[in-house]
Amino acid sequence: MLATGLWHGAVVFLRVAALVSVLPAFGESSVPMRIKLVLALAFTAIVAPAVPVIAAAASPLQLAGYALTELVIGLALGLGVRLFVLALQTAGSIAAQATSLSQILGGAAVEPIPAMGYVLAIGGLALAVMAGLHVQVARLMILSYDLFPAGAFPEARDLSFWGVGRIAQAFSMAFMLAAPFVIASVIYNLTLGVINRAMPQLMVAFVGAPVITLGGLFLLFAAAPLILAAWTDAMLAFVQNPLGPPQ
Repeated sequence: MLATGLWHGAVVFLRVAALVSVLPAFGESSVPMRIKLVLALAFTAIVAPAVPVIAAAASPLQLAGYALTELVIGLALGLGVRLFVLALQTAGSIAAQATSLSQILGGAAVEPIPAMGYVLAIGGLALAVMAGLHVQVARLMILSYDLFPAGAFPEARDLSFWGVGRIAQAFSMAFMLAAPFVIASVIYNLTLGVINRAMPQLMVAFVGAPVITLGGLFLLFAAAPLILAAWTDAMLAFVQNPLGPPQ
């Protein structure tokens, strides 16, 4: 009985650890490995009693199959959630480029993304954790055993289509979230072009640069709550139904 329980917990740990290693907030590069290990063990203690008992491997080949399958499934689900952070960072980069703020603290951290991307990413992660991301992730791990039974490797064709769809969703969401900044940039540049044609002697760049900078910051202040709320809803919808159509 003890051996069966240890085997069951070890197999569950493989999937959980792979998912936690790339999970937003919990799997960030700034989180120490020991903390990630403790988080993986804590999630395993929650998930293992809630899933059917996994039959022990009858041979070393079956044991390797269990390890490969669980790691692939855990990484696929974790990367599916992680793509939402990429979408938020990409939206921040698009917004910063559109409003001429891309060089402010752009290379001051490990990942060279503009400060606007960091503001959105950190705010989104904080909001997701406050909205119960850890609870939703535990539900996702339990649900994953109904969608992908232990030891059953997913079809490569289905997995590739699913992954491509999630990547496409991430980039489309990034552009959608950054759309207010892009629209403001288009209006600004059109206005600047009209003024330059009407008054060629005016140095419109010196007049327009402070305007677009202040406008970008104000737009970030006004639109960030709506952007983060829409992003959090989309991510939690994915966690609740990872095989559903992109939101």
